[in-house]
Amino acid sequence: MNWQAGAMGSALLRVAQMTEVDRLTIAAGISGRDLMQSAGNTVVREILRRWSVRAVTVLCGPGNNGGDGFVIACALAQAGWPVRVGLLGVREQLPSDALHHSEQWSGAIEALTPALIEHAELVVDALFGAGLSRHLSQEVQDILAVVALRNLPIIAVDVPSGVMGDTGESLGATAANCTVTFFRKKPGHLIQPGRSLCGDLVVTDIGTPGTVLDSLAIDIWENDSSLWLSDLPRLNTQDNKYSRGHALLYGGYPMTGAARLAARAAARCGAGLTTIAVPTTAFPIYAATLTSIMVIPLVQTEDFTQLVNDPRYKAGLIGPGAGVNDTTRAATLALLSTRKPAVLDADALSVFASDPATLFQAIMGPCVMTPHEGEFSRIFAVRGDKLTRALAAALRSGAVIVLKGSDTTIASPDGRAIINSNAPPSLATAGAGDVLAGIVLGLLAQGMDAFQAAAAAVWLHSAAARDFGEGLLAEDLPDQLPSVLRRLRYCTI
Repeated sequence: MNWQAGAMGSALLRVAQMTEVDRLTIAAGISGRDLMQSAGNTVVREILRRWSVRAVTVLCGPGNNGGDGFVIACALAQAGWPVRVGLLGVREQLPSDALHHSEQWSGAIEALTPALIEHAELVVDALFGAGLSRHLSQEVQDILAVVALRNLPIIAVDVPSGVMGDTGESLGATAANCTVTFFRKKPGHLIQPGRSLCGDLVVTDIGTPGTVLDSLAIDIWENDSSLWLSDLPRLNTQDNKYSRGHALLYGGYPMTGAARLAARAAARCGAGLTTIAVPTTAFPIYAATLTSIMVIPLVQTEDFTQLVNDPRYKAGLIGPGAGVNDTTRAATLALLSTRKPAVLDADALSVFASDPATLFQAIMGPCVMTPHEGEFSRIFAVRGDKLTRALAAALRSGAVIVLKGSDTTIASPDGRAIINSNAPPSLATAGAGDVLAGIVLGLLAQGMDAFQAAAAAVWLHSAAARDFGEGLLAEDLPDQLPSVLRRLRYCTI
């Protein structure tokens, strides 16, 4: 799968990769001084767009971020803004490019103390960039605490100081109203808490040639339709209900709503047929509430094994409302033994909490797991930031991992990852995860690659929620999918 042509706009760069981008840019003939000037100028343009003239304090750090701060201070002062500049460290110890720009500043350079903030109405955070790997000093935390206490607007350069660019972890950061970064986003701009700490995120062009990406091994992207749109199943005049794929779900009892939500989502995103296999006790409930979704009663446990081996079923889902019991465990292993594309969610994961190795060993075909943090922690003994944990879990299990949240992260066993950014807060509602699992199922049943199906499903799920707006219930989501898909077909998203 080659995404290089269409997906570079959504590439996310680790800090080391961004450092290499700067090196390649300078080697191509753009000086470090000019890059710094361009970076500072783009921040100034954003300031002028957002705020009227007011007293501003620019907090400069001891590295190149501080150099950006001096560019900003000079430009704002020339535009008639009252500007104060504070520096952490000694001016003479700044890197050469930052030192050059500090020498263009003719005003006072003050010590970094809370007194700097006394009359400020806007603060520019140019203290530390995305490469910081240590906690902010007490001196820095104290001045940022005063800024926060006074509720002053903050515009951050690259990241809010204290946010780690690779992980989104906070080392004492204070939230910004706006963050301006350059060329491409970093994972930490999208992973919580970094995502929330950045405020409005603006990516600006500072003259870096796009060709520098050609020499980088890009393996992390922001979720965007450019990654999977060309492989999204499309209707054609030769299709019939069988060629569009038959999706099979395992329906539990007494929690019957979850599987029904998932089934409607699978059908709405294009599966030609959708069937739920349910215990005989639950058959009347499912049958009375579903019309286009077929329901098959399971008289005994072995019935599901026979059913899932039927070649007419192209993909299966187990988990929503299934129950944490031996029957769910057996059904999960039966599905995996077929090597058909499988989606495992909720109870199909939790039932292996005491024996995850058995689950992992059973995965021999395309498989997507969709855990929330609680379910994830039950079967994966991995620590670290969200991206690291998702990638480690994918490698360990052999499955595509969809680690859910406001920053849902999709990780492939081959080391690629996609971070989602279009989820609205309204998705935090009961049953939304069941719908997501159903969308993944529907795309898999139509033959889509597991990693791409997972990424597409997460994006579609979020777009449907955005379309509906406030007051969202999980059962509203499936019926929003057709309009989202329609807009995608005509490239209006």
